[in-house]
Amino acid sequence: MTRQEMRPIQRSMQERIRRGRSASSTPTPPARRLAGALLVLLALSGCHRHHEKEVTPADVASAQQDARREIEQAQAEARKDVRSAAKVSGGDSRTVAQARVTGTFDVAMAQADGDHKVALQKCQLLEPAARAPCQAQADSEYESAVSRAKAARQSRAP
Repeated sequence: MTRQEMRPIQRSMQERIRRGRSASSTPTPPARRLAGALLVLLALSGCHRHHEKEVTPADVASAQQDARREIEQAQAEARKDVRSAAKVSGGDSRTVAQARVTGTFDVAMAQADGDHKVALQKCQLLEPAARAPCQAQADSEYESAVSRAKAARQSRAP
């Protein structure tokens, strides 16, 4: 290469050096970019603590509404099953009695599930130290309700 041909290349290299880039044509190595991105992600992620969503009274009201809706659905389904059994096999047959028992059990289970969910939401409103005993009480009441529903189903079985 002649001197004249080298001058534009030299000017370009000098200009890159003035701007803070290296004389080579490679801008920033990919490893540096990756390290920078990781540092940004770590800074944004903060501590590795688990932050639970704060429960509000509105959440409890929503859980109560959901529970009522599920109970209503279970009642509607139970009525539908009894009507269907009556239509297929007659008014006071064993199938209708079984449909009534099953429907009553399903409604009781929906009630127990709804009460349990609402109780757990209410426990989340308490101070952290009081949550564990509250949740244990809610679980105990749920287990009792399930046991009562199963016992009632057994005692009413045709």
